[in-house]
Amino acid sequence: MEWFDLVNINGTVIGKAPRNVCHGHPGLMHQAVHVLVFDRMGRLFLQKRSPAKDVQPGKWDTSVGGHLHPGESPLAGAQREMLEELGVPPLALTPAYRYMWRSEIETELITAFYTRHEGPFHLDPGEIDEGRFWSPTEIEERLTSGIFTPQFEREYYRIRECHVLLEA
Repeated sequence: MEWFDLVNINGTVIGKAPRNVCHGHPGLMHQAVHVLVFDRMGRLFLQKRSPAKDVQPGKWDTSVGGHLHPGESPLAGAQREMLEELGVPPLALTPAYRYMWRSEIETELITAFYTRHEGPFHLDPGEIDEGRFWSPTEIEERLTSGIFTPQFEREYYRIRECHVLLEA
């Protein structure tokens, strides 16, 4: 059984709970990380979530995403998730932003990082059905079409700010 640290809005650990309890009780905030992987052309790598995922199966989402292990720092979790999901050791990860995401089933405190990587990637088939780089135009033309996770759609404009920083 997978356990999560429960946190307050500042990220301070205030308890622990199993994953299945956290994913059924939005009052139990836990931590997650996202890594935004851009190529040299400024395109963002997106992953299509496996149909076997318990949350938003088959939808396109951020490059890398996952929950923190108990006691794990956001940076360590981002590095671990990048290796697990994309099969590549992370290069320099730059802190991007932090925000709270609340849905009907869960509440997460998300810490996001960004990096540049050209691949090739070795996708974890248990997590990811497929993946590819998307231009900002391709993403923006498909927002609200139902192919992206609701969380990605809400986060997208924060992601665009990271893209601007990466190009600076």
